[in-house]
Amino acid sequence: WITATIPLLFQMAVLFYLTCITLTAVFMYGQTTRLYTEEDPLIILTSDTLKQTLHNSSTAWLVQFYSSWCGHCIQYSPTWKALAGDVRDWIQAIRIGVLDCAHEKNFDICKEFSIHFYPTFRYFKAHGTTFDVGKTYKGADRELQTVRQLMVNFLQNHTRQDRPAPCPPLEPSGTEDILSLMGWKSEHYTAVIIEDGDSYVGREVILDLMPFERVAVKRALTSEKRLLEKLGITVAPAAYLFHPNGTHSIMDVQKRLRFFFSSFLKLLPGVHRKPVTSVHQPALSANKSQGIGEMWKEFDRSKVYMVDLESGLHYLLRVELATHKTLEGEELKTFKDFVTVVAKLFPGRQSVVKLLETLLEWLVSLPLDKIPYDAILDLANNKMRISGLYLSQRVQWVGCQGSSTALRGYPCSLWTLFHVLTVQAASRPDALANTGMHNPLAVLQTMRRYIGTFFGCSECGRHFEAMAQESMSQVKSLEKAVLWLWRKHNQVNTRLAGSMSEDPMFPKTQWPTPDLCPACHEEQEGLHVWNEGMVLTFLKQHYGTANISPKYTSTSRPQAGPPTPAEAAASTPAGLLPRGPKPFPEGSPKHLRRMDLMRGAGEGDVAAQMEHRPGVTFLGIGFSSVDMSLCVLLYAASCIFLMLMFFFFRVRSKRWKVRIHRPYV
Repeated sequence: WITATIPLLFQMAVLFYLTCITLTAVFMYGQTTRLYTEEDPLIILTSDTLKQTLHNSSTAWLVQFYSSWCGHCIQYSPTWKALAGDVRDWIQAIRIGVLDCAHEKNFDICKEFSIHFYPTFRYFKAHGTTFDVGKTYKGADRELQTVRQLMVNFLQNHTRQDRPAPCPPLEPSGTEDILSLMGWKSEHYTAVIIEDGDSYVGREVILDLMPFERVAVKRALTSEKRLLEKLGITVAPAAYLFHPNGTHSIMDVQKRLRFFFSSFLKLLPGVHRKPVTSVHQPALSANKSQGIGEMWKEFDRSKVYMVDLESGLHYLLRVELATHKTLEGEELKTFKDFVTVVAKLFPGRQSVVKLLETLLEWLVSLPLDKIPYDAILDLANNKMRISGLYLSQRVQWVGCQGSSTALRGYPCSLWTLFHVLTVQAASRPDALANTGMHNPLAVLQTMRRYIGTFFGCSECGRHFEAMAQESMSQVKSLEKAVLWLWRKHNQVNTRLAGSMSEDPMFPKTQWPTPDLCPACHEEQEGLHVWNEGMVLTFLKQHYGTANISPKYTSTSRPQAGPPTPAEAAASTPAGLLPRGPKPFPEGSPKHLRRMDLMRGAGEGDVAAQMEHRPGVTFLGIGFSSVDMSLCVLLYAASCIFLMLMFFFFRVRSKRWKVRIHRPYV
């Protein structure tokens, strides 16, 4: 009996132990794991902030009361995050929040709001001045599209007095109201969404365009037969656009879906986000007014421009890197890897590629663990005067131009450069063979380390590192690397949309937009989704060599070394000559004084002056061009002397052997 009982007791003990482990794991998960973070597009509320946030709020609220140990809450969190991201542009009318009732600090507030089950969804009206526990959504269907439509209904049920002020009317317009717009000139576009009575597309597009200026959106129903006949509408939903100049036409979109309508309207000329309210805004507005002038360059959004890539390389090598007087250790390795990737993959002009290859050969051949920056600068400026090496010293943005000099520019070109490199790596998988970097993560890891080490925006570097730690290790192929960078770039666009760094002329949207790649966009259960197979095809085409335009690149370049002062002056239009800005003080860092010289005298001028100035250093090691000539002369003389000595002793040794020869008897 004892023998038979022991295995049973052992099994029960093991079962009890496993149960304890499981319960402990669940408890610890609830205590340590946060389902939502500050990076998510929603508001994390607590007992300290809930009441004051809801009291007399200018917007309506949808709050999820959840428990971090609740299995359903854990599974539902991705849907809730997706919902918050989907209605991000609605925040002036309704905001989304979460509160964790499993947190000890929130026990009392959840009890006060009568939260008994998880998750519980509560709606709170705008401008509430008395305590209100909110209206509970009791439906079983918690799909994203259903909850989004309930948000629309909730906003529409507000009275005119308590409706959020920025929220436009969501009720349908009548026939006379719409027809009165015909031939009418105004300062903005007016779009009319014609739809069935049970459709939500029109109201959702109205809310999507709420943060944008110079466009108004109305909706009308298909029951207005005279309106449909007058506008020539035969299918629904459809959109009709009234232009500021009084003309009007049916909106031509590839798919009659909410995302396509909204994207089309956001990309209309002159339509941009409303300015962010800030004490710094007047200065930004001043920049905007002076940004678009005679220097504006027309460009094709479907093209990548070589001049953007070359300007980015110029800025990287001659300005950003200049803040590091000496490269050593991890900095030097990062720079070597960057040059390796660019030299092997950059699909540029022969003069630029040859310069990059020369820089790579020089870095690889040097047995040094420390290199002065000036040596790199001398190579970038081709102080050796090697024929065919040239990288323009002029910053010129085309596809990356902004509405002011402070917007877009270099960050845009750096993103573009690495997109091009990931596509080139996927198209030429053997390009990095025999470099020690022949793996799917080569370009991404190089970008990660470069941004963390050299990129001037430290906050940007921290954000990129966080994204890299999150999922970069999951990239297992070169094509996945292309998609990973595209996905993260869109993630950054989402985070920065509406911020002070956003260019109002180029709003940060999810890219590619429907007009560039209609097949990339689909809709599933009311939510926009990407067709990643089509996205990959588009990215390979867009960033491929054949789609890189040489327009605006300089066609004439010196065969050896930088331009002379005469050439620089001749190539600069009279209206663009510098006006003599105030120089930096003598004690300023070297790279700032260098930039000051470039501004004051013209980049080509400075390069030529440095070239012909006696005593200028060569490759940063303290030799002038005269010294180098003497070194070459001495080297040649030494070689000749050693060869003469070799032949002299060779002949002497042969004569000595003949003299001491004794024949055998």
